[in-house]
Amino acid sequence: MSQKTFYRYNAISGQYERVYPSARRRVIIVARQFGWVAAVVIGVIAILFSLMEFPRERRLRQQNEQLTARLEVLNRRADEALAVMEDIAERDNNFYRVVMQAEPLSRTRRLAGIERQRNFDRLDSLDDYRLVNSVDNKLAQLDGMLYAQIKSFDFLAGEVSQQKDRIAHTPAIQPVPEKFLRTMASGYGVRVDPVYGTSKFHEGMDFSAPPGTPVYATADGTVASASWQGAYGNLIEIRHGYNYTTRYAHLSKINVQPGQTVHRGDLIGAVGNTGKSTGPHLHYEVRFKGIPQNPVHYYFFDLSPEQYDEIIQVAENAGHVMD
Repeated sequence: MSQKTFYRYNAISGQYERVYPSARRRVIIVARQFGWVAAVVIGVIAILFSLMEFPRERRLRQQNEQLTARLEVLNRRADEALAVMEDIAERDNNFYRVVMQAEPLSRTRRLAGIERQRNFDRLDSLDDYRLVNSVDNKLAQLDGMLYAQIKSFDFLAGEVSQQKDRIAHTPAIQPVPEKFLRTMASGYGVRVDPVYGTSKFHEGMDFSAPPGTPVYATADGTVASASWQGAYGNLIEIRHGYNYTTRYAHLSKINVQPGQTVHRGDLIGAVGNTGKSTGPHLHYEVRFKGIPQNPVHYYFFDLSPEQYDEIIQVAENAGHVMD
């Protein structure tokens, strides 16, 4: 840009003399010119930055793309891990805890887990904070579920150690050996009372056998009572623990006393015809939490599958109640 030149007339010399700007004016002129040059340079640089990708910028972009891809993979893996944990939790509640007769864990208890500190302010400042948050929350949930599941398995491991004792205290044999049985007089269910002729629910099984036939405890336990009990006649009741109780009625002889510890297979009495009875037999009951159960389901230790199937058929068709 051209610079204007100023002159003034000198009356003494009679000539025009050039007028030079002051130092302040010259500074202003130079600064203005420099400003224009700087503006042009900055504009050019800005255009270059917008159109070109420098090596460092390229590396940062590639790293960001790689991190985003890895986060997406982690997110999918977290989903898969949570699905596996849900399946384990379902198996834990529906199988392992049922087998061990333990209460299922609620979802609230499963997700209680470990408390984790999260720096959400830092996460929110990231470009992909939503994805980061999603992965972080899923991993936190997985942590909680794993912690609860470890505690559950620790509990079940303790239950397994007691399983041998539980089996020993679960009724599992016939109270009268097969060789002494004449016939099964009556099974479990609605039957006709032999004395009153009315229908009633028969809470046990009747085994017809000669008087004096040995009667054995069907599981480990403690004798709760051993005495005359009205229509039951001479009755032995054994508490086995784990919510099981067995009863042996109409006995001719009682060989145990209340408070005595007995084991499966111990001789506890003899078949008789005492109480409300129409012939020598043993009336046998199995109760779980005080509720009568079908005893036929508790002979699994001393019967083959064929014998078990046969006794179920006989029990269903045996209708001659003897008490």
